[in-house]
Amino acid sequence: MAAPEGSQFDTRQYDSKMSDLLSSDGQDFFTSYDEVYETFDGMGLQENLLRGIYAYGFEKPSAIQQRGIVPFCKGLDVIQQAQSGTGKTATFCSGILQQLDYNILGQQIDKVMRALGDYLGVKVHACVGGTSVREDQRILSAGVHVVVGTPGRVFDMLRRQSLRPDYIKMFVLDEVDEMLSRGFKDQIYDIFQLLPSKVQVGVFSATMPPEALEITRKFMNKPVRILVKRDELTLEGIKQFYVNVDKEEWKLETLCDLYETLAITQSLTDKMLSRNHTVSATHGDMDQNTRDIIMREFRSGSSRVLITTDLLARGIDVQQVSLVINYDLPTQPENYLHRIGRSGRFGRKGVAINFVTKDDERMLFDIQKFYNVQVEELPSNVADLL
Repeated sequence: MAAPEGSQFDTRQYDSKMSDLLSSDGQDFFTSYDEVYETFDGMGLQENLLRGIYAYGFEKPSAIQQRGIVPFCKGLDVIQQAQSGTGKTATFCSGILQQLDYNILGQQIDKVMRALGDYLGVKVHACVGGTSVREDQRILSAGVHVVVGTPGRVFDMLRRQSLRPDYIKMFVLDEVDEMLSRGFKDQIYDIFQLLPSKVQVGVFSATMPPEALEITRKFMNKPVRILVKRDELTLEGIKQFYVNVDKEEWKLETLCDLYETLAITQSLTDKMLSRNHTVSATHGDMDQNTRDIIMREFRSGSSRVLITTDLLARGIDVQQVSLVINYDLPTQPENYLHRIGRSGRFGRKGVAINFVTKDDERMLFDIQKFYNVQVEELPSNVADLL
């Protein structure tokens, strides 16, 4: 299959940059960790944390959980990469919850942390932009175990001394590739300037571009590296298709046709609902509160369709999503995994459908090359696939 003209993604360049980083001096910097724990019970976790893990719905640890929970619990710095939807958030939440001292009092992560820590009595506070600074200061001064936040607000709280650096024992950066691509690199460095040198650091991400590994050298101490190679970033369990829509303006019609085809195969109630489709949308300019309300509607099923952007797609943890439609293809191959990893989460089956215009053929080629997958044309019996 020849690359269409202007193909953006250079596999060789990506891999050679990666192997340069991991060569001679890289070996001195990173260490590897080979222990695998087949069960949560074998990890030596506190009983109340285990209760939270099982109550959350996990039965058997996923690959990243089998390898990643224990080194983090041991207090080691870790760099962990695994596919979206395989329980990364629960990996570092468990590592943090295991180590907290509950006798003293610090969005998606927020929910997982609260749920897993339900039996531990953990106090969690989310520090995000678009909410009251004064309220954050009040809650932090009263004392919390865990602060979940966005770089800007966390830096602000550190600067104002509402977050006291001497009490910070662990610092986790989640979705580090997204933070870099959105220009948060300087803010991350600023935060590290204010943290104690002995802080335990965890870096987690579904994709770990060379730039992300590079910044870890500046502030991590002999980190344990648990990485999935680029060609092992599987999208197993998710059937992927494309639909040729010649012109951009035909996408909407195609979407409506597709949605009606799918709605008809569901119950009568759904058919009636589908006459006036209930659709929700989230976007970056929306405040956190509005986003939470919209996500609740979608989770509960009162809204059947959620329209969202690349950035926000990562924070959606809805177990029931069985179909993702890429109305526009992502601009980076790495983001494809974040989007469609929403369906088929943690071993569930799912379907992804990509709308492809003439201009998108290059990107579809790049995506197939990046993940080593074949994306077939959508068959007419799409309803049977769900």
